[in-house]
Amino acid sequence: MTAEPDMELYDLRISVDRIEGRSVCGLAVGDYIDVVRSNEMRLPEGKHFCLYAFAAALPLLAAKQRELPAEDWLTKDSLVACPDPEERLIMRIDRIGTCALRSEDLT
Repeated sequence: MTAEPDMELYDLRISVDRIEGRSVCGLAVGDYIDVVRSNEMRLPEGKHFCLYAFAAALPLLAAKQRELPAEDWLTKDSLVACPDPEERLIMRIDRIGTCALRSEDLT
């Protein structure tokens, strides 16, 4: 017997919003990576996303996947900077959909 989904999370897109320096890692404005179904990372065919840029966004993703109180700063702030100071690459975290999950399937 399969249990019904008992929770809902947002699917997220981390995209390059702007580059104020020079793109050392080869990303361009508009490049993105999606995080869906809680933990699945998806890239467009033939594209890449810099591991270090993604690592800068990673600590915020669990909170952005959940419904937040209206007064929480993360409801208003979606920008993250890549740690490479010469690049000054700014990413945006957007909610792109929702997924229904069973909490017993997650750790």
